[in-house]
Amino acid sequence: MAIIAPFQALRPDPRHAAAVASKPYDVLNSHEAREEAADNPYSFLHVTKSEIDLPLNIDTHSQQVYDKAKENLQAFIEKRILIEEKNPCYYIYTLVMNGRAQTGLVCGSSVDDYENGIIKKHELTRPDKEADRIHHMTTIRAQTGNVFLAYKNVTAIDDLIEGWKREHTPLYDFIADDGIGHTVWAVGDKGLIGAITSLFATEVPFTYIADGHHRAASAAKTRKALGKDASTEADYFLTTLFPSDQLRILDYNRLVHDLNGKSAEEFTEGLQKEFIIGKVGTALQPGQLHEFGLYLDGSWYKLVAREGTFTTDPIGVLDVTILQKNILDKLFSIKDPRTDKRIDFVGGIRGLKELEKRVDSGEMKAAFSLYPVTIEQLFDIADSGEIMPPKSTWFEPKLRDGLLTHLI
Repeated sequence: MAIIAPFQALRPDPRHAAAVASKPYDVLNSHEAREEAADNPYSFLHVTKSEIDLPLNIDTHSQQVYDKAKENLQAFIEKRILIEEKNPCYYIYTLVMNGRAQTGLVCGSSVDDYENGIIKKHELTRPDKEADRIHHMTTIRAQTGNVFLAYKNVTAIDDLIEGWKREHTPLYDFIADDGIGHTVWAVGDKGLIGAITSLFATEVPFTYIADGHHRAASAAKTRKALGKDASTEADYFLTTLFPSDQLRILDYNRLVHDLNGKSAEEFTEGLQKEFIIGKVGTALQPGQLHEFGLYLDGSWYKLVAREGTFTTDPIGVLDVTILQKNILDKLFSIKDPRTDKRIDFVGGIRGLKELEKRVDSGEMKAAFSLYPVTIEQLFDIADSGEIMPPKSTWFEPKLRDGLLTHLI
């Protein structure tokens, strides 16, 4: 059963919350982070992407970058931009995007649960990305990246959370520049904290990583890296748990740098054994499973996987698997998309125009749009112990960094 705990968050003075709150560190590159934080000295990107305060040619994985993050975090604390909660709390976090709301519980989740399989995974992680966050956390002694967990709905938990929202004033309530609403409540009542903790320990057998595999893996390894210097807080890592019926998964699309020595004609001809292919007049957002969009040489094509070219087990039936096996591996010799530099990934929130832009610029040669994975597919795969291809799911809206930080 799921073990969770309240914590004393490091959080913004309410006057500065909207300015502090920043997009997650891993959805922005260094250039985008510099632009995002320009003229905003309160942006939490100064902590999560601290290279923005150093010379342009800085190695983003150098100790100088992590030391700058520590310096910036301490400055935020000293200036009272960030304050530490006096007592352990749970936090309720509601996000609203395009009129659609989802509410999660911010808490510490057990590192032991992660290591023992109570927190289920569906993706492999990259060692270089783990190392970056481990160095970041061990240097600043805080977890800034929130791991997005899902669980199968429990009505009693829903009722407690919604009841608190109705009866209490939020700590923060603002709409960010991208139009997404962020509302946060602190739950300091010991009785309710105990009730929530007990419900998760008795009614929630497993939680599932929806977004944040690298953050979760890094938190577990940070506890080990700190060794005897680890506080009891390092036994938990920063998470937000959402009931599954409130979640929405977007597509996670692919681009390739080249056609592996093939001409466009040779490439499309090579697709015809496994796919029915036809040119379409406009950008194609697939409307059902086993349908794909291809953008190549200024034109969009519709691909439909032929019957018998894929398996129907929980992994084989996924469109990301079909694309990987029948196109990326077979035609591009891309065996491991986690490490192969010829492939890149674009979350569906950026839209199909982003795919067109990167191909038309010459940076990429072709782009593929996919139908999104469902939350039921994610649960089935995690329950089976299988691993999805990397970058299979994109969740929106994203939790903001800086609103709630876990000190370790």
